[in-house]
Amino acid sequence: MESLRGQLLVAGPTLLDPNFRRTVVLVCEHSEEGALGLIVNRATSLEAAEAVPELAEILGDGARLWSGGPVQPQSIVLLADFDEEPEETLMVVGAVGLVLQGADLEDLDLGPRGARAFLGYAGWGPGQLESELERDDWIVVEAEPDDAFADDADGLWARVLARKGGEYALLARMPPDPSLN
Repeated sequence: MESLRGQLLVAGPTLLDPNFRRTVVLVCEHSEEGALGLIVNRATSLEAAEAVPELAEILGDGARLWSGGPVQPQSIVLLADFDEEPEETLMVVGAVGLVLQGADLEDLDLGPRGARAFLGYAGWGPGQLESELERDDWIVVEAEPDDAFADDADGLWARVLARKGGEYALLARMPPDPSLN
């Protein structure tokens, strides 16, 4: 099995599950035991400073919380860009990684992209993601560190598909509801 850590899973047009329709998921961990990822293109309306005051300083003024996935939506997952990799991290792509439980937030040496806080995550049991890939539920695209911190997250699905090129560039122009076309 080839690990997809550091790759993007882009929801295919046949994936209609409302939890994942037109999502872009950054795969943070993938092994024989399953996979864990974060939906990186669904911002919430919740202000981070109000919902999680202890993260306000690290996330910055006006930061919102993001919906990382349907698993444990009451938990916070912190993804950050690092100038220097701390010990309590799981690196995902380039200098971007997950801040693990027990990390001292005051000691984080953040890079220019900063950090984002996600409510919940996407998770797959053993073999589950592989089955979904065989059904063409997901399109695998090489991740770039900026993808997880995109300012225009609503347009990320189309941009990532266009970047893959070929038939995917055409798919990127597909409207959310093709029946209205």
